[in-house]
Amino acid sequence: MANRARVWRRRTIAALAASIIIALGGAWPPGFASGGDVKGATLAALPESALNDADQDVERLLYEASKGEDYDAYLSKHADQPHPDRNITLEGAGYSAADGMTPELKTDFEGRAGHSVLTTEQGSISWDVNVQEAGLYQIEVAYYPIAGKSASIQRSLLLDGKVPFVEADNLALPRVWADETRDPVKLANGSERRPEQVERPRWQEVTLADLQGYHDRPFSFYFSAGSHRVTLVSRREPAVIGQIRIFKAPEPPAYEDLAAGYAATGLRDADARTLIEIQGERAAFKSSPSLYPISDHSSPAVTPYSASAMLLNTIGGNNWRVPGDWIEWEFDAPESGLYTIGIKAKQNSLKGMNVTRKLMLDGEVPFQEMNQVAFEYSGDWKTNVLGGKQPYRFYLAKGKHSIRLEVTLGGMAPIINEVKASLVRLNEAYRRIIMLTGTTPDPFRDYQADRKLPGLVQALSEEHERLAEAADRMERLSGKRSDKQAVLETMADQLVQLQKHPESIPKRLASFKANIGALGDWILQTSEQPLTIDSLYVASPEAALPTAKVSFWKKLKHSALQFYYSFTIDYNEIGEAGTAGAKPERDLTVWVGTGRDQAEIIQGMIDDTFAADTGIHVKLELIPINVLLPATLSGAGPDVAIQIGNASGSPAGNDLPLNYAMRGAVQDISQFPGYGDVAARFRDSALAPYRYADGVYALPETQSYPMLFYRKDILEELGLSLPQTWQDVEDMLPVLNRNHMEFGLPQPIASLPAVDGQSIASNSVQNLAPNAMFSMLLMQQGGEFYRDGGRRSALDSDVAASAFRQWTDYYTDYKLTKEYDFANRFRTGETPIGIADFTAYNQLSVFAPEIKGLWGFAPVPGVKGDDGVIRRDVPSGGTSVLMMSAAHDKDAAWSFMKWWTSERSQTRFAREMEGLLGAAARYPTANLKSFESLPWPKQDYDNLMAQAEWVRGIPEVPGGYFTGRYVINAFYHVMNDGMESREALDESVDYIQEEIKHKREEFKLPN
Repeated sequence: MANRARVWRRRTIAALAASIIIALGGAWPPGFASGGDVKGATLAALPESALNDADQDVERLLYEASKGEDYDAYLSKHADQPHPDRNITLEGAGYSAADGMTPELKTDFEGRAGHSVLTTEQGSISWDVNVQEAGLYQIEVAYYPIAGKSASIQRSLLLDGKVPFVEADNLALPRVWADETRDPVKLANGSERRPEQVERPRWQEVTLADLQGYHDRPFSFYFSAGSHRVTLVSRREPAVIGQIRIFKAPEPPAYEDLAAGYAATGLRDADARTLIEIQGERAAFKSSPSLYPISDHSSPAVTPYSASAMLLNTIGGNNWRVPGDWIEWEFDAPESGLYTIGIKAKQNSLKGMNVTRKLMLDGEVPFQEMNQVAFEYSGDWKTNVLGGKQPYRFYLAKGKHSIRLEVTLGGMAPIINEVKASLVRLNEAYRRIIMLTGTTPDPFRDYQADRKLPGLVQALSEEHERLAEAADRMERLSGKRSDKQAVLETMADQLVQLQKHPESIPKRLASFKANIGALGDWILQTSEQPLTIDSLYVASPEAALPTAKVSFWKKLKHSALQFYYSFTIDYNEIGEAGTAGAKPERDLTVWVGTGRDQAEIIQGMIDDTFAADTGIHVKLELIPINVLLPATLSGAGPDVAIQIGNASGSPAGNDLPLNYAMRGAVQDISQFPGYGDVAARFRDSALAPYRYADGVYALPETQSYPMLFYRKDILEELGLSLPQTWQDVEDMLPVLNRNHMEFGLPQPIASLPAVDGQSIASNSVQNLAPNAMFSMLLMQQGGEFYRDGGRRSALDSDVAASAFRQWTDYYTDYKLTKEYDFANRFRTGETPIGIADFTAYNQLSVFAPEIKGLWGFAPVPGVKGDDGVIRRDVPSGGTSVLMMSAAHDKDAAWSFMKWWTSERSQTRFAREMEGLLGAAARYPTANLKSFESLPWPKQDYDNLMAQAEWVRGIPEVPGGYFTGRYVINAFYHVMNDGMESREALDESVDYIQEEIKHKREEFKLPN
């Protein structure tokens, strides 16, 4: 403690000096007033165990790019440059250098004549090019998406060794997907289940553009005259590169010019009787597996229609909202001529706003107006004739054609881009303010923010003008007011008050933070462009397109039928494929406690593979898992229960299978044939909580564990390196504290069970098991929770006392916050470094786009041993699948458990979940081979694997739920009552030991 006190004083003095400089105005970043970036200290070092030198170089390079100028600034700098009409082709096989990968040459690959090159998902490959005329060029990549992890291919582009602008460090090359079968699977109840989405790879040419859609034109890259090097850095997934083309992308003509030439060339309208209807759900190809057919039985306007069955009669909806995602349909034109196009669609998501699509015919935009096809808000289906009252005419030659609709932001793109730039600057302003005032400032004190934070008032004024103009542009674009404008106007109004009355900042700080958060949510919401398609029509200009209007009587009949069927059909039942009334020879009942979407995926997998391969029919039911034990004891339970969630109380939060096992409600699966091979699919730490009395009572489905998340930009700004040990953490705490920032520890929160840990609850804030921080410190120092085969608590040891004291000292001595929202505080920079479950990665990737590229994660800090090795032990949590002891066909149940936890099943479920719900739903499967196949960027996967080496399983014991409960009690005795840490822990250990003894006696186990 003396050493810790000396470190604290030394760091406090240093931090105090820094804060004095800031108070005098000397340390305010000069770039703030103009919205520029902060330069200074070097990037915090990455853990040596996670990334090699080459990977660290790439990581630093891409991080520097994330702080550089954006595309708008880059384009403005080269605004006076010409667009030369030249075409330079670089053959993929003619690469000049490769670093970190061994490219493989291909000849006549997949139907493409000549040579190409296979690039892996890590490393870089370069081509040398000589440009004769300086100017701005587009870059097109011809590629073939070979088998990988089913995610879009991501690359960074370097010109002469540097990322030219921020957006170029994350470019997407989409895969091509299709329905596995043309017709959906018919269920016994008459409904339909969506077909599985499968990849249909093919050669594609993609002109590099903004992944987020904030720019509606392809990127332009400046090349001076002379020699240059073009480099593609692999971020995710392998691909075969055929060629790279540096060229001037042709502009499509205006429709007026195109139409003027129709008569001159003798083109005529198609036959008046021609009407081609294309069902939206019968798409030929799509860019994402989430773009599968969906059911809409809300109106009789859709085709096909059923008031009772869930027919797959539309496509798109909320799944089709991300810029860049496209759906393509194919059709045959019966003759050459001019046609009109109509789209029967529903846009009922963005009230007061339009959503936009880009239309391509046979891979090309036919004329400029098709770059932005707008769909107005409407609560009902509407047939949109392209061109409106004077429909556009499209020339089609006789034969096969394709129509592609791609999500774009249209006129909203520049508005969103401006608001995003404003958000970045306002976040910086907020962080600077709290470095002066703290997060809970004295409302009666004038901090003189306008004097001590130079440039603040000017920045607030500029952002007010920018947001007010953005709100006005939104209204002009849609022609009407939208509720989305209110967010911009509220923020703009507050900025006026803050700039006029800077002394009021302490009183308004909380609402300022809330409005910044609302601004981030606004970007996410307006960047999504959902649209549902029922049908497309290609017709003669003289043909009347089917109307989407429905008469009053049809609506009334529809409502009456739906009311009737609500009493006769259970829409929560997950139907099976086949014929109603069929009686299988073997059957199972499986309960699942998640949502309908997940259950439908599982049922589809069961029918496609498990039932087809084994002949065992499975009845899948959506049931709240907390009724599992009462139902089983009453004889109404299932044979197998899957996705059994964490229960609180025990240190690892996985005690539900144990509680069932003690009562004889679940089956020991270690006695079944092939158990050893099945157990080898998982880490031993994942199985540890499910062992009891020489038996194993569950198989792990998911496993997650803590990681250290950090803001690269803020640590660099403060001159802090990534901590490797807890001593490093303690050294950095004074610096964070003096800047009114914190290190985020896993929260000491546990939702206590009512009886023996049977309620299903968890640390919902961070998805970590209760006492995760104490568990880390305990295990890293060589301690454990139990001894003597689970008969005794081991928390009466000196190691446990030391770990417990270290844990409580972080809150008593360093005043860290016990309860907080990690994602929000990490996003704003209040907590620029902290420990959270690795699944927080998914949330941050999706919901914090403004800090994209500015954060990372790494293995947690640890304890350095005498051998120099840093122990980074962490606990894990997860879900499981178990067999009830009352299962009537145990062999069939075991077959199902083996199938469900297999690599094939877990990989398919993970990919379909991510396809369904996006990257935020990435599934943390416990199957090692399956986890390896998930679409993590290579460097992030390496960090996860580095931490995985230190994941430790915590055994569950009878009465173990008292361990978590009374460790928390001891913690709060220290926090609230001022009790000495050793005394508090020892008192709790007595209760823990007594409960363990009591439970062992209750279940007749030796003590």
